[in-house]
Amino acid sequence: MILGLGIPELVIILVVVLVIFGPKNLPKIGSALGKTVKNVREGMEGEDEKIESAASDAAAAADDAVEVVEDDDDADVDEAPAASDDKFCGHCGAKNPAGNAFCSSCGEKLS
Repeated sequence: MILGLGIPELVIILVVVLVIFGPKNLPKIGSALGKTVKNVREGMEGEDEKIESAASDAAAAADDAVEVVEDDDDADVDEAPAASDDKFCGHCGAKNPAGNAFCSSCGEKLS
């Protein structure tokens, strides 16, 4: 069963298509349908690759964002660390300079 259709339903659909389009146009229709399915599959694979790439970029950005600070007893307590104006992308997690309106990694608009 394909898409919940049995063999009798598929035969009826094929007969109706044959009557509507004629036997000369069936190869063209089949070719167009095959190309469409191929393009949809390639598009879905491309999206999967983009998602995997964004996930690995986010993991790398998270690893880069972790900073180890050593406790120095001789350090001045009054000094505060400088505030960073960098922005992180909500889509991929990449670190971007403060002046960027769009992410340098994925191109999404920064909020």
